[in-house]
Amino acid sequence: MPADSENDPTIYHVVLNAEAQYSIWPADLPVPAGWRKEGKTGPKAECLAHVKTVWTDMTPASLRRGRAGQP
Repeated sequence: MPADSENDPTIYHVVLNAEAQYSIWPADLPVPAGWRKEGKTGPKAECLAHVKTVWTDMTPASLRRGRAGQP
């Protein structure tokens, strides 16, 4: 993967895990176990901008549930 986002021709998926943590993953590779496609696909910069918009609380979901007294 090229490090330069502006010249990176790779298309990415935004992926999400059970802890409600986001990442991006190259669209031409299988999504790793424990992750699922979130819905956004596109160039790296677009996907990272989407993650920045939707991932407003980086606290893992299990910790948020624990604080709320849920299992």
